[in-house]
Amino acid sequence: MAGPIGNLEDLTLRAARFLRQADVIACEDTRVTAKLLRAAASTRPMLPYHDHSAADVQERLLERMTRESVALVSDAGTPLISDPGHGLVREARARGIPVTTAPGPSAAIAALSISGLPTDRFLFAGFLPPKAVARDKAIAALAGVPATLVFYESGPRLAATLKALSVALGPRPAAVARELTKRHEELVPGTLAELAIRYASTEPKGEIVLLVAPPEAAMLPADALDQALKAALATMPAGKAAASVSAALGIPRPEAYARALALKDLGLKDPDLKDPALEDSA
Repeated sequence: MAGPIGNLEDLTLRAARFLRQADVIACEDTRVTAKLLRAAASTRPMLPYHDHSAADVQERLLERMTRESVALVSDAGTPLISDPGHGLVREARARGIPVTTAPGPSAAIAALSISGLPTDRFLFAGFLPPKAVARDKAIAALAGVPATLVFYESGPRLAATLKALSVALGPRPAAVARELTKRHEELVPGTLAELAIRYASTEPKGEIVLLVAPPEAAMLPADALDQALKAALATMPAGKAAASVSAALGIPRPEAYARALALKDLGLKDPDLKDPALEDSA
């Protein structure tokens, strides 16, 4: 059964009934699920079940499922969507044990629905591998997929992931969704290059969904270099801005640096372009 991804008000009536009526609640973290039980006015017992559970834990659950009702919940959202449970469901079905669902919130779908990116076809790719070589191979395999790509990511890894995606996929439109349904929910749109620059020195907090438009949306605007440089020059000097944009857009660094200097010369006439050196001396 699906639980909220942040806002307890998203717990459905049916999910709450499951929590009250199940004989046992299998969950990732009993401390997190305890909040759901309180919201549902449930006092049913909980049993930890996650990716690191021993094989005998799953076997005991399967045995109980032959004579009791077991509700499987994750820490947030829909179970099995980048969460444990696939093996349990597969084995239950293999043994003829009925399995049903109480559908509800999913961070991937919630982010997609407000991203402004194409929704007629999308691919949920979960978390990219943590190692750079494996991550780059995974991105290369997804490069030609004619659909919006949806990833889960963590704050500490976001900048590196955005840079890798920008280098591999070019200036595709993208969006970073954070803390969905919570008080500090935000969605930041931009090209992969712009987002790579934005988060290069800022580590966002909270749960993150990263969305990337399909290949046909990757037309490079004529002013893409200027837009990226202006964003970078707002927070860093010309040399660092040029290096960052060069890496993000795949443009030769001397070209990016020359254009950065030209934009700085025009900066006093451009209200959208701030010179960090002048700001520091103010």
